[in-house]
Amino acid sequence: MPAFSLDPTQTAWCAELRALAAERLRPLAEKGEPGHVNRALVAELGQLGLLERLFTSGAVDLCLMRESLAYACTEAETALALQGLGAHPVHAYGTPAQRERWLPRVAEGSAVAAFALSEPGAGSDAAALELRAERDAEGGDGEGAGSDTEGASKGATEPPVAEPDGPARWRLTGEKCWISNAPEADFYTVFARTTPDAGSRGVTAFLVPADRPGLTGAGLDMLSPHPIGALAFDSVPVTTDDMLGEPDRGFRVAMGTLNLFRPSVGAFAVGMAQAALDATLAHTAERDAFGGKLKDLQAVAHQVAEMALRTEAARLMVYAAATAYDEKAADVPGRAAMAKLLATETAQYVVDKAVQLHGARALRRGHLLEHLYREVRAPRVYEGASEVQRGIIARELYATVEAGQ
Repeated sequence: MPAFSLDPTQTAWCAELRALAAERLRPLAEKGEPGHVNRALVAELGQLGLLERLFTSGAVDLCLMRESLAYACTEAETALALQGLGAHPVHAYGTPAQRERWLPRVAEGSAVAAFALSEPGAGSDAAALELRAERDAEGGDGEGAGSDTEGASKGATEPPVAEPDGPARWRLTGEKCWISNAPEADFYTVFARTTPDAGSRGVTAFLVPADRPGLTGAGLDMLSPHPIGALAFDSVPVTTDDMLGEPDRGFRVAMGTLNLFRPSVGAFAVGMAQAALDATLAHTAERDAFGGKLKDLQAVAHQVAEMALRTEAARLMVYAAATAYDEKAADVPGRAAMAKLLATETAQYVVDKAVQLHGARALRRGHLLEHLYREVRAPRVYEGASEVQRGIIARELYATVEAGQ
């Protein structure tokens, strides 16, 4: 894998994104209500053309967007990322009708997407899903559950649809939990068990509009500015027209999506780490202490050097993984896991050191580092906790050995 470096066009674009995030997106983010979808922010991301790039660009561009936005406005970064995570399965695995119905609305920021994989008893162990997709005793294959009706956006004037157009082939029963953008999304990529006791081989992915009868949700009080909620499925009807990909192959849809988004979670982390590092450089260069500046103390200078070293190492691994994805390399799962693991653990380290070097001022509500200190913890858990990433890395390494490579 060749070394990664930004070309002048990419460097200029990143600078432009940082400026847009600071000048146009951050003011909208500050007006948002914690725990709720900031639809004005999502719409502005669409107006700027950033959401459309989720479907027209590769992994490297996705990482550039997430790192640049995270540097200046983590809320904007997260809003963009969640649109991509929820809608990528539709883009990559959906039918022409599904893509035509939903992707333009996601791109313009008028429809909010969500990725519904985790459950109360199946977080890191995603193959242990228990949400059931049971054959509907009344129905054949049906045609187009929801294919001719719009999922009702919050505040829409159309009345909710009472039932899908045709008889449902399956009924979804069970729960999802820790779902970002729930319960306020307009549609969900839902992973359900269609074959009992089959592990990852018996899961099917469905596109489920939020107005589907039997689907309810509630918000969870989390350490997060964006909504995270639980979903309850009470015999929610779906048909073959709602399926994403092939039956019993939904785990492939999930892992294909995560292999793209895990490196970009790393880019989000790198953006936060860089923001913390830059704040620390400015503070230690100006702060008077012990007859000089903080930067003149060797203990401080060495800590700052270590912060910079780890941030740059994480950045290089993130973009190496993204480049591997764009080039369709065989070792994408291992690289994606390494990138997410190193970058998120690095960001936690860098932000923590930055807080320490700033002292009590960094813990004051509204300080950049107080904000980053709250934001930086979750990426080590979602889309596969750090322990899961280590398991993936080891599995990929041993698979290479067994293959005799």
